[in-house]
This record gives sequence, C-alpha cells and structure tokens, in this order.
Amino acid sequence: MNAPALRSPRDRLRQVVLFEASGLLLIAPPFAWASGEALSSSIGMLAVLSLIAALWNAAFNTGFDYCEARLARRRADQRPLGLRVLHALAFEGGVIVLTLPVIMLWTGLNWQAALAADIGLALAYVVYAFFFHLAYDRCFPLHR
Repeated sequence: MNAPALRSPRDRLRQVVLFEASGLLLIAPPFAWASGEALSSSIGMLAVLSLIAALWNAAFNTGFDYCEARLARRRADQRPLGLRVLHALAFEGGVIVLTLPVIMLWTGLNWQAALAADIGLALAYVVYAFFFHLAYDRCFPLHR
C-alpha cells in the first residue's frame, strides 16, 4: 500500500500565506487594544512574529503530515479531532519558543511579561489554527 499523499510545495505555500495573512488581520487589532501598544507597532511586531511562525508552520506541518502519513497511513485532511487538537497545541508551543525573544526585544518587557503576552497570543492562535486548518482541509482536500 502506498503512503497517503502529502501537500505539494505550492499548496503548502498557499496554506502558510493564507494562515499568516488572515491571522495578522484578525489578531493585530485586539492585541494592540489589550497591550496598549500603537496599532502600527503591534502590526510591525506581529508581522515579524508571523514571518517566524510562517517558517515554523511550513516546517512543522510538513513534518507532522509526513509522520502522520507514515505512522497512521492517513492524509492530513482525514485527521481526527483529537489529533487536530494536539497538532494545534504542538504548533503553538513551538511558536512560543521561537517568538519569546522577539517580544522581549521589541517591547522591552521582561521575560515573564513577554511570556504572558506570548501565551495570550498563542491561545488566540490555537483557536484560530484549529479552525483555519479544519477549513483549509475542507476547502483544499488532498487527492490520491
């Protein structure tokens, strides 16, 4: 039996660009309001964080899909609910590790305050990632 299909590089690029652009538009205004930062500063920082997250997104999702295809013999668009939750949490955990230093440098916050801000962003993005990837898999299913 052949391994299930993975997303093409072009499809993965579309997924990452849509995820990051939509996320930036949805998350920047509430972050600016909650943090008291200017919207322009928030957008700038979140754009940098989005670039980091986009690179992580491509690497993480490709690796996760590869492992799932090899271990479960299943395509990403067939992922069960529990694994979708684990996927979203693992993705955001990696993002926190990668973005915490940027938040500290950009805002001048100590690591505890920056971590609180990063966790707040991560919680927003966990919910967003879950629904985005569910919708993406429905809109752009993989074909055998």
